[in-house]
Amino acid sequence: MADTDDLKDTHDYHLEIPQTAEPFPLKGCDNLDWGMKNRLSNIFSPATGRTVMLAVDHGYFMGPTTGLERIDVTIRPLLKYADTLMCTRGVLRALTPATFTRGISLRASGGPSILKELSDERIAVDIEDALRLNVSAMAVQVFIGGEHETQSIHNLTRLVDQGLRYGLPVLGVTAVGKELTRDAKYMRLATRICAELGATFVKTYFVSKGFETVTAACPVPIVIAGGKKLPEADALTMAYQAIDQGAAGVDMGRNIFQSDAPAAMIQAVGKVVHERFTPREAYDFYLALKNQA
Repeated sequence: MADTDDLKDTHDYHLEIPQTAEPFPLKGCDNLDWGMKNRLSNIFSPATGRTVMLAVDHGYFMGPTTGLERIDVTIRPLLKYADTLMCTRGVLRALTPATFTRGISLRASGGPSILKELSDERIAVDIEDALRLNVSAMAVQVFIGGEHETQSIHNLTRLVDQGLRYGLPVLGVTAVGKELTRDAKYMRLATRICAELGATFVKTYFVSKGFETVTAACPVPIVIAGGKKLPEADALTMAYQAIDQGAAGVDMGRNIFQSDAPAAMIQAVGKVVHERFTPREAYDFYLALKNQA
């Protein structure tokens, strides 16, 4: 017969579980499911909660862009320095090495070219194909204030619904047409709408006045767009100011692949984003690598 000590009621026993797990490093993402968090950890460095995205998706509406005429020659030397590649599925399948194991943000909207009204986009990628490509996020353009604003918002909400169904994050990209003012008030409006409608993270433009109010008012991470080509020192300053004012990373294309030394530039941007180099330190780092090359 078993000893009576072995039959004691154990209901009063409480297992102490040490609370050692760190919170998920991205704003507004604590309550996402495991698959979402896993994919986001391929985009945002778990060590810093920030990202350097290399944008090469310009061709989906611009065709061959200066610096991307031979996109395979351009991107391959840069991939090892990028946390994430932002591209189309055509470029991903045709030109991106399958050995690239970091994040892929897949351009999922499209339609018009630069010859037409850009806001008239549709969802251009099936969710099953995005999963087949093993991407970490899908990106959709949202034209707040544009002619086809409602259509672009509908694209976002449809993609969010699909992404939630399959655990795939959605990046809402705030597009700014020539007729719209790029100020903090507009950016607060555009980014907040994307977040409120379910975007997991948002890409927008940096503004020199009041950008901290844009990041503060947006409940999910913000990544800034690089925009048009700037002198390297200016682009590094913009990246530093954006991170300093609450951005979770940068998504740069032309300011990297149109640079005189693209590999040096993307590494310098990484120093700003992940190691908080000052613009001066980052520019000196860029020049040193450029001179070595």
